[in-house]
Amino acid sequence: MLAAAVVAVLLAGCGAKRSQAYYDFKSKIIGTELDGSYTIRAWGRARNAADAAIQARKTAVYDVIFNGVESSVSSVQSLRPLLFEVNAKQKYEDYFNAFFADRGAYEQYCSQKETRLGSNRYARTDAQSVVEATVCVYRSELRKRLQADGIIQPDGQW
Repeated sequence: MLAAAVVAVLLAGCGAKRSQAYYDFKSKIIGTELDGSYTIRAWGRARNAADAAIQARKTAVYDVIFNGVESSVSSVQSLRPLLFEVNAKQKYEDYFNAFFADRGAYEQYCSQKETRLGSNRYARTDAQSVVEATVCVYRSELRKRLQADGIIQPDGQW
């Protein structure tokens, strides 16, 4: 009987690894609000779940600024990046390093207000934690901040 229990425990540990912990996924828009904010599913990786959730918020804001975000619903258009300038990351490196620092200004432009059960997914490997989080990004306020700081041109000035 004891041998059967030991074998069962050993076989249970031989299961498939959680695949989301090994692959990169792109952020996706899952909704929009009338205030100019977008609800985005973003991924974060770190040593623990708390740091991975912070990284997911940073990723969502980063993607809105630099990469744009594809929509996963037909009723919402994909977002183009706020910053189109070539080599902008290098040109404004000091600005964005401070902006995305821990407790940096990026926190003013995102939240994890979607806290329903199942709105975040979590996976863990021996080396890292991965969190898929639902993040609300306040894109219109973010654009205003980047315009005020001289990173992007005000609307209508090209």
